[in-house]
Amino acid sequence: MLVESVHDRAELADLLLRTPDLRAYELGDLDDRFWPYTTWYRRGEALALLFHGAGMPILLALDTPDRSGALAELVADLRPLLPRRFYAHLSPGVTAALEPEFAADSNGPHLKMALTEPTRLDRWSAAEIASTGPAEVVELTTTNLTEVAGFYELAYPAHSFVPRMIEQGPYVGVRRGGELVAVAGVHVFSPRYRVAAIGNVATHPQARGQGLASVAVAELCRRMLTTVDRIALNVKADNNAAIALYNRLGFSPVADYTELTFTARGTSN
Repeated sequence: MLVESVHDRAELADLLLRTPDLRAYELGDLDDRFWPYTTWYRRGEALALLFHGAGMPILLALDTPDRSGALAELVADLRPLLPRRFYAHLSPGVTAALEPEFAADSNGPHLKMALTEPTRLDRWSAAEIASTGPAEVVELTTTNLTEVAGFYELAYPAHSFVPRMIEQGPYVGVRRGGELVAVAGVHVFSPRYRVAAIGNVATHPQARGQGLASVAVAELCRRMLTTVDRIALNVKADNNAAIALYNRLGFSPVADYTELTFTARGTSN
């Protein structure tokens, strides 16, 4: 079966919405602001996305375990079409399909999680952390851009925050004494496809362990659930503190995957 380059958003949405918790990022990339930066490949039910809108190209090749073999075959056939260097999110069993022509540098195993018990969000509000000091939950917009960027440099130096993320919103912060002490935002927010993916969750180093990030994430989710049906996120599999936080808020694991950087063999650094 030949590999097809797909340009029909309705066709892609039909495939992705079969596993929306797993494919939240790809669904968001169907939106007008991201669509021009996408290239989609399909063979049968297997689907892969090459995204060009975030610096280094990113290959997303994700599917359920019962279709991992077909996905690996698709990715193997894509090798001649891929950049010399790219980042990738891959389901288990797919990495080997690239290794004959690319060297892999792994960023480790990750989990995809989805909000499955939204009623748990109600347990988390500014009132819940009043014992550690008065706190205010606020919406963050482009008027807060400089403050938010400075916050991430201090609280989360390895962040992936860029200004367009706060422009598309929503972003929520927790203030204490006027100072920003926690932030939660999104990588993907698509009312059109009714999905969102949380990202860039961080707490000020001097305010950790007080439930501030939980309050920010809970408020962010409550706001988004008025316009989306699915909220998902990615987290490193060894980040036990973050996983515990998301479990408390009603998130459950959906799938394992790995993040890697691939470089074509013979390419000089």
